Amino acid sequence: MSNRNTVRIAAICCALTVGLTSVAACNRDGGSSGGVKVGLITKTDTNPFFVKIREAAKKEAEAKGASLVALAGKFDGDNEGQVAAIENLVSQGVKGILITPNSSSGILAAIKKARDAGVVVIALDTATDPENAVDATFATDNKEAGRLQGSWVKGALAGRTPKLLMLDGTPGGTVDTFRHQGFLEGIGLTETSPEVAGKENTNGDQTKAQTAMENLLQRVPDANSLYTINEPAAAGGYEAAKKAGKAGQLLIGSVDGSCTGVRNVKAGIIGATVLQFPAKMAEQGVDAVVAFAQNGTKPSGFTNTGSQLVTDKPVAGVPSKDTAWGEQNCWG
Repeated sequence: MSNRNTVRIAAICCALTVGLTSVAACNRDGGSSGGVKVGLITKTDTNPFFVKIREAAKKEAEAKGASLVALAGKFDGDNEGQVAAIENLVSQGVKGILITPNSSSGILAAIKKARDAGVVVIALDTATDPENAVDATFATDNKEAGRLQGSWVKGALAGRTPKLLMLDGTPGGTVDTFRHQGFLEGIGLTETSPEVAGKENTNGDQTKAQTAMENLLQRVPDANSLYTINEPAAAGGYEAAKKAGKAGQLLIGSVDGSCTGVRNVKAGIIGATVLQFPAKMAEQGVDAVVAFAQNGTKPSGFTNTGSQLVTDKPVAGVPSKDTAWGEQNCWG
């Protein structure tokens, strides 16, 4: 664990960190909120997407008179860290846990223990596998987000045969699986299509994506299109292509909708990205936990929090918004 110290900031609020990050909302009188306690577990505490979820959840909890305890894994894929975080939150007496699972199946036993203890568990951003392992999911329809990315790349190729490279995320996550499948559906290919010229996992990390793209371009120097799991992967892929003198030949699509990503679309680094709404996920999740605490109403099923293709190079048949709209609606 990165930090075993207990940090007490009595003038503002109390938060407990056990190898993770903890944030507590406070009352105006400076004491810790005596209302509903909501737990949040993100994949990491550094990715801007999860930072936005944490900020939005904290703000919504404060507005509802609740307190938020926010924890995170050490890295994208840290299932053990998230298992420990669930146990930590249950021991702290939270009414509900909001989680973006690092492993959609590896976290199931810990989630079941929490639910058996009377804690409502809601997945944000990333569905569990099976989906009904949690009480409810508030997330982007990631298959649709991938399909939008793939449809744009197909249209932008303007009839040329794809020679596709794929910078995937982390194996075992539903986000990664759904976006990958949706992209192939959108571009009109299958997993075994010869047009799929190469794939590498990146954990959604820019540095890993750059290395992966360097390897892919050595094997497929004439690639003309690139799928990316998220905008950091797209930025890493672009840097590798630029270094190899091949950036101009690639059509790059992505998913996220961060303000950095939208600026990269505007600059021509990414051809198009699919904007998500992480604040909506967090706000709706917090509201559901508070409602459960107040009247026992449990949320259920999947709630699509929306997505929107953003590009300055629209293609026929694929609805999109330009980067001016994107800059008004991005996050981070």
